[in-house]
Amino acid sequence: MTRPSFTCGLDAALAVIGGKWKPLILFHLAHETRRYGELRRAIGKVSDKVLIQQLKELEADGIVDRRDFQEIPPKVEYSLTRFGGTLAEALGPLCAWGTDHMTEVERLMSRREAPGPGTAA
Repeated sequence: MTRPSFTCGLDAALAVIGGKWKPLILFHLAHETRRYGELRRAIGKVSDKVLIQQLKELEADGIVDRRDFQEIPPKVEYSLTRFGGTLAEALGPLCAWGTDHMTEVERLMSRREAPGPGTAA
């Protein structure tokens, strides 16, 4: 098996956190350990299938730790590993940028979604 060849550090980071939901998972787990239902509610519109898939990938990559209490009803908690914590720290400045520019980004997103000239609304 050949090792992936990254063009830069950002390329390597995106290989781990690529996708819409992984950064949000990291953000919410950076603050505290969460049970599955708590994490799902915190993230919002993600489907169960996608969230479970993303959590499994993050666990396989050594970013997230999954603790199964072997209870009925099921009790499972997710937290960041030490390695995952370093990644969550790296996302901090990106989160701050998003907070600082949220209004501008919302305006950009609404422009993207607006029908273009000559397009039926």
